[in-house]
Amino acid sequence: MTDNTIYKFNVPMLNGLEESLSAYKNKVLLIVNTASQCGFTPQMKDLVELKNEFAGLDFEILAFPSNDFGGQEPLEGAGIIQFCENNGTNFHVFDKIRVRGPYAHPLYKFFADKKQNGVLSSVPRWNFHKFLVNRLGVVTDFFYPFTKPTSKKIRKRIDRLVNEI
Repeated sequence: MTDNTIYKFNVPMLNGLEESLSAYKNKVLLIVNTASQCGFTPQMKDLVELKNEFAGLDFEILAFPSNDFGGQEPLEGAGIIQFCENNGTNFHVFDKIRVRGPYAHPLYKFFADKKQNGVLSSVPRWNFHKFLVNRLGVVTDFFYPFTKPTSKKIRKRIDRLVNEI
């Protein structure tokens, strides 16, 4: 039997260590590739608002800065931390990774291949591409960058997943 969950992946943290995504078992996740100098960067504030809206529920936002699109994430380590502090980020931000192409992080290769995840094939075409993952660690949906995190569409899907038993 193949493992079609995200829990098998380790991801780089800003402190240089790695974290297993199994740390997020039983939580609904919105996973987003971000950038500090993108036209969609105002969505960082929308992500803060969304995290606040679902506070106290088993919901987390995981952000992965990426420089794959137009060089819009020039920051590294401490610079990313400072940017997040300046923007009141209240969700988990990891170290910069690649999200497309042959050097993409294994998590994003997983999202891109329906044979691996069992549900969909979706490669980010720009910053702020979003993946929704249920409590079992299975990817359930994706949203293009122009879909704001606070959109009714995303909020309804998150609400449905956090209230599933």
